Amino acid sequence: MSEYLSQVREMLSKDAGKYNIKVENKGKNALSITREGSELMSIRDADDNVELTFRGQKYTYDKWYTKPQHLVQVIINVLNANTQQNDA
Repeated sequence: MSEYLSQVREMLSKDAGKYNIKVENKGKNALSITREGSELMSIRDADDNVELTFRGQKYTYDKWYTKPQHLVQVIINVLNANTQQNDA
């Protein structure tokens, strides 16, 4: 696993219980975020970019501008919005 994904995984794992998620390896260069056995999103290290797939849409971030902590904040914001949407 790349250093970038290792950092993302470590940071997400700290908040996993709060969002009822699991962060799992999905191959050499990918992570999967699941809730109750269903995949919410996947994160793939693609050399100079990182790809986040959520609800069938792929979002690409440049790793040199999007540091791991920034990507984790994006993921947490999406999880918060998704939780609020499901509660409504």
